Amino acid sequence: MQVSKKTYTVQEATRKLEHYCAYQERCHQEVRKKLEGMHMIPEAIDVIIVHLLEHNFLNEERFAKTFVSGKFKIKNWGRRRLTYELKKKDVVKVNINQALREIGNEEYIEVFNGLAEKKANSIKETDKFKKRKKLINYLLYKGWESHLVYEKANEIIP
Repeated sequence: MQVSKKTYTVQEATRKLEHYCAYQERCHQEVRKKLEGMHMIPEAIDVIIVHLLEHNFLNEERFAKTFVSGKFKIKNWGRRRLTYELKKKDVVKVNINQALREIGNEEYIEVFNGLAEKKANSIKETDKFKKRKKLINYLLYKGWESHLVYEKANEIIP
C-alpha cells in the first residue's frame, strides 16, 4: 500500500506558514525546516519566506528579542546560553546582540543572584567543595558567565 504524501500549492503552504508564524515567533531556520517537511521545492520555499518577511510574519530581530526575554525570565538562562542557543538557530550576531541589550544589567545580576541562592539552598551536600562544584556546574550549564559564577560560589559557600 502506497502512502501518499500531502502536497501543497504555494498558496496553501503560504497560508499554513502564516498561521505557523502568527501563533508563535519563529526564526528563518524553523520556517525553512517546516517547509522542507511539507516537501516544498527550494524555489517555492524562497518565495514563501520572502512573502512572510514582506508581510511581517517573519522577523528575526523580533524572534531573537522574544526568545531572549522568555528564556531569561522563565528558564533563567545567562547571556552565554542565550547566545549559544540563538547561534544554533542561525540567528545573525547583530540580532543576538540587539536582543541581549534588552536585558538590563541590574535585572540580570538580580536574577543571577536569586538563582544562585535558590540552587545553593537546594543542594543537599555536606562536603562544601562538592557543594560548590555542583553549584558552579549548574550555573555554568545555565549559561552564566564564569567570572560571576566562581565569584558567587565562593561567596555563598566559603
